[in-house]
Amino acid sequence: MPYDYRYPVEAVREALKTLASQQLYIGASSWKYPGWVGLLYDEQRYLYHGKFAASRFERSCLNEFSEIFRSVCVDAGYYKFPSPDYIKNLCSQVPEDFRFSFKVTDEITTRTFPKLPRHGDKAGLRNPNFLNAELFQLGFLNSLAPHRDHMGILMFEFSHFHPRDFERGREFMEMLDAFLGQLPKGWQYGVEVRNKNLLHPEYFAMLKSHGVAHVYNHWTHMPTVGDQWQLPGSLTAENFMAARFLLKQGRTFEQAVESFSPYSSIKEVNEEARSAAIQIIKSRLYSASSEPSVQPSYLFFNNRLEGCSLFTILGILSSLGLVPGELVPDFAKSKKTNSIGASLYP
Repeated sequence: MPYDYRYPVEAVREALKTLASQQLYIGASSWKYPGWVGLLYDEQRYLYHGKFAASRFERSCLNEFSEIFRSVCVDAGYYKFPSPDYIKNLCSQVPEDFRFSFKVTDEITTRTFPKLPRHGDKAGLRNPNFLNAELFQLGFLNSLAPHRDHMGILMFEFSHFHPRDFERGREFMEMLDAFLGQLPKGWQYGVEVRNKNLLHPEYFAMLKSHGVAHVYNHWTHMPTVGDQWQLPGSLTAENFMAARFLLKQGRTFEQAVESFSPYSSIKEVNEEARSAAIQIIKSRLYSASSEPSVQPSYLFFNNRLEGCSLFTILGILSSLGLVPGELVPDFAKSKKTNSIGASLYP
């Protein structure tokens, strides 16, 4: 059952507004979580004949989400190309200053289709459209183009590569280098990899040559975001960055779903992830105050990191001194970073 607690929407809204005004957008990975009803969402909005209507909730909760948050990461684009009508519908539900970031469809980023039912006859086969720049522009970018003001970073997430995919990491880098060189300019692009051996100076230098961000990612088999942040040259885009806090090291997606559903409270504070997020936030705010050309940066938090991204974000905002500590329930409070927010600037 959800924790009997109403999320401090006004305080969070003002804190996120303050950060966005300095080109830093903090958001969640998706928004369609029934476990957030009674926390973030007003159940009365989604009743039909006195009962909670899941279809109404799915269809319209984005509007309520965007009343508090200013950005979200859209995973839906990973599974199929987003249609113009889909993008138009999303943008019609949010304020003018709201930004969507997208995971680019796996039709572009998958080297070999996994043996999963959703891939049908393609399961287990090599993807002929892997890193097809023309298809990316026609099938993905063209749907987003009419709504540029709502668009954040477009992320190419590459699942863990196996030896059958590439014998050498350099082969992937050469293909990615050629692909990035063909992309239209004027968009914010990011690359997220799941093979830690790719995190070396040549990879970072290649991304930097294209002005593309390395997306720091907290994930099962990767170094933590904090460890990645410390790698020389990892800040590859000149004026922006992105990070996604997804899973605790060593924990699988399935394990997190089983442990944390329905995502209505924090089950396990991840001090390491929060400390990294705070360090990054302070660094980007310092950059925004000293570099007029800075572009928006993005930090996204997944329910499967701690149990509920709403409270993960709340705890981080409190540690930064942007939300009063008394508004944070005990289960969501950070034990090690409470005093970090004495000053937002290093």
